[in-house]
Amino acid sequence: MADAPVVAVRGEAYREVAPELARFSVTATARDRDREATLTRLAERAAAVRVLLDAAGPVIDRREAGELRVWPETKRSGERVVAYHGSVTTTVTVTDFTALGELMLRLADQDQVEVAGPWWSLRPDSPAYREARRAAIADALARAREYAEALGARITALLELADTGLAAQPMFARSAKFGGAGGGPGGAAPELELDPQPQSVQAAVEARFTISEPVLG
Repeated sequence: MADAPVVAVRGEAYREVAPELARFSVTATARDRDREATLTRLAERAAAVRVLLDAAGPVIDRREAGELRVWPETKRSGERVVAYHGSVTTTVTVTDFTALGELMLRLADQDQVEVAGPWWSLRPDSPAYREARRAAIADALARAREYAEALGARITALLELADTGLAAQPMFARSAKFGGAGGGPGGAAPELELDPQPQSVQAAVEARFTISEPVLG
């Protein structure tokens, strides 16, 4: 087999699949001349956000408390503090896209709260990755057979198979930002429909096969 002819090919696969997760961020902010007042308002607004997230129940797959910031605002001419600012951000991941727009608007309707997103993605263990890998292997095998047949030969054995890359290319909806209290016309509850963006998954393999003796005449 060491002297057998060898054909080396690259197999590729590309798929567009529906996203499985949507992430967005919720940031509560506060500002006051008094530091304690700023912290109190920030805590109250963050608590209001938590209440709404708790009420969402199983719609939320995961939520993570992110960056907490408290900083003084000073005059340009010196270090005298004129106000204190505070913000706390929570990242929310949901799997139920039918309730996504309503949840984001409900959060954005809170006082001094900004909502940004969504960002669409696949789960790390998504079956889409495995399917792409298998499709890439099938493509490599088909190419090797085509080359062998063109030479009047056939594949006899697999020498090597290497994964040259598997990547999900996240495609995001344009980030929407909402902030402050609001409402629909006439006080009606606002509605927002968000279309999940397809995710592109790519896989590539390199393979080497031995083939029978070519017919070159």
